[in-house]
Amino acid sequence: MDGNLSQSATPSHPPVADNQKCHSYQQTQFSNTLNKPAHSLPGLITKLTMVLSVKLSLSFLVLAPLLALASSKSKDRSYINKNAIDRCWRNDPHWASARKDLAWCSIGYAGKMKKLAGSGVKYYEVTDSSDDPEKPKEGTLRYGATTIPGKVWITFKSDMTIKLKIPIFISNLTAIDGRGATVHIAGGSGLVVDKGSNVIIHGLHIHDIQSTSSGKVMMPAGRVVSISRQDLDAISIKTSTKVWVDHNTLYRGKDGLVDVTHGSRRVTVSNNLFKEHDKVMLLGHDDSFVQDKEMRVTVAYNHFGPDCRQRMPRIRHGRVHVANNYHDGWYEYAIGGGANPTIMSEGNLYIATDRPDHKKVAWRESGHNWHVKSVGDVFANGAVFSLQATDENTKPPYGQKQRFDVGSGNDVPEITKDAGALSCSTSKLC
Repeated sequence: MDGNLSQSATPSHPPVADNQKCHSYQQTQFSNTLNKPAHSLPGLITKLTMVLSVKLSLSFLVLAPLLALASSKSKDRSYINKNAIDRCWRNDPHWASARKDLAWCSIGYAGKMKKLAGSGVKYYEVTDSSDDPEKPKEGTLRYGATTIPGKVWITFKSDMTIKLKIPIFISNLTAIDGRGATVHIAGGSGLVVDKGSNVIIHGLHIHDIQSTSSGKVMMPAGRVVSISRQDLDAISIKTSTKVWVDHNTLYRGKDGLVDVTHGSRRVTVSNNLFKEHDKVMLLGHDDSFVQDKEMRVTVAYNHFGPDCRQRMPRIRHGRVHVANNYHDGWYEYAIGGGANPTIMSEGNLYIATDRPDHKKVAWRESGHNWHVKSVGDVFANGAVFSLQATDENTKPPYGQKQRFDVGSGNDVPEITKDAGALSCSTSKLC
């Protein structure tokens, strides 16, 4: 589509063949063939060939459904239904023609991303992996994420690696959807949602984020501004609301992999794979930034590890629900906090490393209070959650569109089995 906008229509699907009519027709042909006289050897050979052909066709009609059933059983996908997000869309083989239905599948504090599921969504396809921060070309990711007004759903024409010279500042009402392609944002800058709302980041590989230079950059609504050197996070969410980060693979960066700061609210971070990193996730800017008291973040269905050291997440101020995550070892701690946050750790799996000094799940900054409670968590290899409060105020105050069933901690390996960017074909189940 070369970076052009389009409205997506759901394709019509061919009617299912009527096997019974097909079977009846072939039987008639079979009888007619037997009743025809054969006056020569070539005629007899022709007749026998037709008989064998019909028999093989009938056999295929019988065997094909059995073979399909056997194939489906060999690819057992029942575990998907234990994940409230994935069961919402991954059982639809036609997901690619209904991409924006994904917006109804978010859970937790982000709520449903209904503004991106309604009418008026413009579809934009990335066809060019290059990057010009000041004058982005049509067809590039930066062009789609910053210059197009209204609701925008961004997809990718093919596999690509994008090296960003300066972070992309994503516009409101934008979904970046990597399903159907393998998309790496690597070796340069990351993504920023600053004073934004209604943003989805899904299905990307973001890694090896490096330091960036100052310069001019296209901001949302097509404004060009000069900026100084930016944070080195893979994904940075600042002073924003209703942001959903789902099914991404993030690793190796100079700073954080996902940071939610400066008074951001209604954020869900789910189904991501975090690995090979030190300070993974920071929720809350610093102890003195009291605006983060209104922060609300859900961290669910993620896989942390291997080789994650700390901040899974670290929380300052605000209220955070950490649910059904797989913590595969840590060095400093898994969950940390300060500045009086409220944390519910529910139904997670915590597996400590073999080192005796790496067993404590939780760390609280000295001189700070917090309200934290572990409910239904599973601890393995000596892991221990020793810093708990007993008050009931840790339960997240979800509304109807935010609630989800938290699974058993014992089911976390299945719930998080497909954490990270998925490998999807647009013509079949993802």
